[in-house]
Amino acid sequence: MVKEVHAAHILVKSKDKAEQLLAEIKAGKSFEETAKKFSDCPSKAKGGDLGWFKAGMMVKEFEVAAFKANKGDIVGPVKTQFGYHLIKVIDQK
Repeated sequence: MVKEVHAAHILVKSKDKAEQLLAEIKAGKSFEETAKKFSDCPSKAKGGDLGWFKAGMMVKEFEVAAFKANKGDIVGPVKTQFGYHLIKVIDQK
């Protein structure tokens, strides 16, 4: 069972924008560079890196998606009260 997740994310206001960025990343664009350029979260300075987090530390929708995914996955768009997230699972333990 996954106890902690190390993830990065990109936060944008619209689902359309999130889907467009996801398509670009799947086509070969760097997740980190895309986060630096387009994310609305202060984590964009670190390429979207949120570090390690345990259950209960993130908003529910984000947490569920991050803990369900596998290492290396990029999931989303995930809607939360903050907007739409693309979540990259860097590692799990």
